[in-house]
Amino acid sequence: MTIAALPGLPGLPEPLTHETPEDDDYHRRFGGVARLYGAAGMARLEAASVCVIGIGGVGSWAAEALARNAVGRITLIDLDHIAPSNTNRQIHALGDAYGRAKVEAMGERIVAINPRCRVSQIDDFVTEDNVADLLSGFDYVIDAIDAAKIKTAILGWTRGSGRGARILTCGGAGGQLDPTRVRLEDLSRTVQDPLLAKVRGNLRRQFGFPRNPKRKFNILAVYSDEPVRYPEPEQQACEIDEAPPAPREAPQGLACAGYGSSVAVTAVFGFVAASAVIGAIVAGNDARAGSEDAAEED
Repeated sequence: MTIAALPGLPGLPEPLTHETPEDDDYHRRFGGVARLYGAAGMARLEAASVCVIGIGGVGSWAAEALARNAVGRITLIDLDHIAPSNTNRQIHALGDAYGRAKVEAMGERIVAINPRCRVSQIDDFVTEDNVADLLSGFDYVIDAIDAAKIKTAILGWTRGSGRGARILTCGGAGGQLDPTRVRLEDLSRTVQDPLLAKVRGNLRRQFGFPRNPKRKFNILAVYSDEPVRYPEPEQQACEIDEAPPAPREAPQGLACAGYGSSVAVTAVFGFVAASAVIGAIVAGNDARAGSEDAAEED
């Protein structure tokens, strides 16, 4: 595992001061954010620490939205490298970036957007063994991976640690065409999402989540209610790209997994996830939908 921090300006910024040229530049970059959310909301965004797991077709766009909304600390977790087949859906997948670590390319992009953002790059995959070590200490976590086993471990850990309110999970974004059908709902309420359905069953069996379909999990999920479109039988699911392999194999990030994908959908997944977290930060609330839901007992 490699953990790196990108250099930026020392400390977190004071909200929109004009004492130095750097402050003026910061104001020009993010004055629109402050006008939208107000001084108090801006200060909360600047002080927030958010982790994005899986910097692919969903996670890269979530990280982009967090950076452009002046979130002060962003941690990126992924062990994958950028490959040509990522080009259709991942924001950092450019020709000169092929073969680079996703966290490295995305981290540099975030600092270019906001030099005051403290970016940490964790060049690793989340596993059942390291989930507590990697995910402790953040205000919010966005789970943007597509491996059911690891999603189960992450969400199960949040339940055991009492952090369910601080994580948002993303369903499968492949095989879909219509971005207007992307939804945000409690994980217990998602439909037309085979990945989240499998995770939901795992959580009930392994971690004691409610089996009653009327009971909520109190974990928000981004999903689409559009039926999944499968590739035609003669189509190859995924071409193998010439790129340096990750140090060890692990099924994480938005892989094609037999589906095609459109950035018009995957980016919306990431933006919806980031928007929910940003809204919760600004409001000073947890990431669940509404105080009544957050207070609901299992």
